[in-house]
Amino acid sequence: MATTLIIGDYAKSSWSLRAWLVLHAAGLEFETVQVALEEVTTRANILRYSPSGKVPALSMDGIVINDSLAISEAIAEAYPQARLWPTDARVRALARAATAEMHSGFTNLRTQMSFGLNLGDQPDTLSPDTEWEIQRVFQIWRGLRQAAGGGTFLCGEFGIVDAMYVPVVFRFRRYGVAIPSDLQGYVAAILDHAHVKQWLALAAQAQT
Repeated sequence: MATTLIIGDYAKSSWSLRAWLVLHAAGLEFETVQVALEEVTTRANILRYSPSGKVPALSMDGIVINDSLAISEAIAEAYPQARLWPTDARVRALARAATAEMHSGFTNLRTQMSFGLNLGDQPDTLSPDTEWEIQRVFQIWRGLRQAAGGGTFLCGEFGIVDAMYVPVVFRFRRYGVAIPSDLQGYVAAILDHAHVKQWLALAAQAQT
């Protein structure tokens, strides 16, 4: 049975990006169905595939799984050889906590620094809460890299926790947030990742 990921616009749907990256990191072959967002027919079109009326949604093994984190967990369980979570139990616990915090938190950052793939935008004056959340992201990245003992990505190899923070990298890039010197290599590795570059290419193609 075919595996299908239903996503929103490449340039708009940060949660779709997360799930799409996880599937690619697992080495899956899957079909992608893209539904245009912010249109009169958007909800009806999504409901053809997902009973939640939201994207992303994963059709796999005869069921539909909605929500990026739920999709990520399902893929990690189905494909343990992909090592989407760190193998070390302590590092894995920290990675899960960081992923959950990204999934449910950072409300101020999301509100003041909306997701986008373009460059050179200027946000309104950032609130103290947003400034704190930016520093919290840097703290999380440092903590994971230290716990994992180095490596290109947060916990060594690219995994679920990296996929969750890729849209934040794009937010920082869009609004010109200065990246601390000790984290610039990580951000550069994310932007140079083959599947991240592929998503950018698909977004550019969709806009032509």
